[in-house]
Amino acid sequence: MSKTLTLVLGTHNRKKRLELAQLLAPYPVELKTLEDFTDSIDVEETGDTFAENAILKASEQAIQLKRWVLGEDSGLSVAALDGAPGVYSARFSGANATDTSNNELLIEKLHGKPVVERNAWYTCNMALSDPNGSVAIQTEAYCHGRILSEPRGTAGFGYDPLFEIPEYHQTFAEMGNTVKSILSHRARAHRLFMRKLIHLLPNFIG
Repeated sequence: MSKTLTLVLGTHNRKKRLELAQLLAPYPVELKTLEDFTDSIDVEETGDTFAENAILKASEQAIQLKRWVLGEDSGLSVAALDGAPGVYSARFSGANATDTSNNELLIEKLHGKPVVERNAWYTCNMALSDPNGSVAIQTEAYCHGRILSEPRGTAGFGYDPLFEIPEYHQTFAEMGNTVKSILSHRARAHRLFMRKLIHLLPNFIG
C-alpha cells in the first residue's frame, strides 16, 4: 500500500506520541497529535470508564477536526484502593496534579501495606473515530503488577517508577522503551488495535 492513513492522537502528551509512533512505525500510518492543529478542542473526560473516555476523546475531536482521531484513555487501578485512582489517575492528587504528587499520594495511601496487598494493573482503552464521530475500532488491554513503597528508575511517566512487574523484578521506569513496548498495557491494546486496523486499512486509505 502506497498511501498513508493520517491518524490524530487525541492528546498533547508528547511521550505518549513517541511511544505510540514507535509501535505504528511498521505500518502506513502517519501519526499526529493535537499539537499539530490550532483548532483542536479540550474534551472533558466525563466518562466513568476508560472506554467511555476514549470514545469521548476520539469522537468529539474527530467531529471538530474532520479527521480520523484515535482516542486513548489509560490509568492505574490498585486493588487495595478499590480500583482507584482509575479514570482519575492523571488528577489523583488534585486539579494541579503532577506525576510526582500523584506518586507521593499513592505511596501515602498504601503505607504499611504488605506486598500481597499491593496488586495493581494498568488499563488502556483505544477508540478510533471517523470524521463523523462514529467509532470504527475499540480495544482494551491490561498489564498486571504491584506498587512499590518507593520509586525506582527514571524512564517512562506517570506511575511507571512505582509499578513493578514481579516476573522481571523491574518497574516500568527501569525497563526502558524496548521491553515496555512489549509488556505494557498500551502495547497490548495497540496489538489488538492493529489487528483490526490492518483489516480495515484498505478501506481507510483506498
